[in-house]
Amino acid sequence: MIRIRDLHKRYGDRAVLRGVEADVAPGEVIAIVGPSGGGKSTLLRCLNYLTPFDQGTIDIAGFTLRPDLGRDAAETMRELRAAVGMVFQELHLFPHLSVLDNITLASRVVHQHPVADARRDARDLLDRLALGDRGDSYPAQLSGGQKQRVAIARALAQKPRVLLFDEPTSALDPALRGELLEVLRSLAREGMTMLVVTHDMALASELADRIWTLADGMLTEPLGARHSLRHAM
Repeated sequence: MIRIRDLHKRYGDRAVLRGVEADVAPGEVIAIVGPSGGGKSTLLRCLNYLTPFDQGTIDIAGFTLRPDLGRDAAETMRELRAAVGMVFQELHLFPHLSVLDNITLASRVVHQHPVADARRDARDLLDRLALGDRGDSYPAQLSGGQKQRVAIARALAQKPRVLLFDEPTSALDPALRGELLEVLRSLAREGMTMLVVTHDMALASELADRIWTLADGMLTEPLGARHSLRHAM
C-alpha cells in the first residue's frame, strides 16, 4: 500500500527528512511518534504531496510520487488526495458551512457529484459516527470531539484507501479521546490503512500495529510488526 524510499526534505539549510525508508501493508495502522520538530507532520504531508519533497520516491495507493511532479499533475493530485485522506490537527472546517456542506464540499465542487447523492452519503457517514442529528449544525455549535468526527467524515466521503491523522487527540479531554479512539478502532477493524502522528503514547500502544519513531528527520524501528490491543478485541 505504501513504499517510501530515500525520502529527503529540506527547508533552506535545515534537513527535515533525511533518507526515510519504510513500507506499510494494506490495512496496517502505524503510529508515528517522536519529538516536536522531528519531521512527523512533514512526512504526512509528503505522503499526499501537500508538501513536495527534494529526493526519493513514494508509492502510495497506486500513485508514484517523486520530486519533479509539476503543475501539469493537477488532476493526478486531485485523485491522489481523494485516495489518501488527511485529517489535520487544526481540522480546517469551514465555519460558515453546515456540517453536511463541509462534508460534501469536495464531492459537489471538485468531483461534480450530484448534490442529492453527496448529501445521502454524508448522512450515512454521520450516522456511522454517531452524529446523525448534527448535519444542519455549524462547527461553532459542536464540541471538540464532534468536530474531530466531522473532519473524519469529510475525509471518508472521498472513499480513501489511506487515512493520515496529525495529532488527532491533541485538543481533546480524556472522555472525548476515548470516543475518538473507538472511531479509529472501528476504521482499523474495517481494514483502513492509517498513519497517525501522535504524542499520545497510550493511543499509539492501544491502536497501532507498529510504532515508528521519527527524530531529527530520521526514522527508526520502521519494521517488525507489534501487536496492539485492537488485535485482542
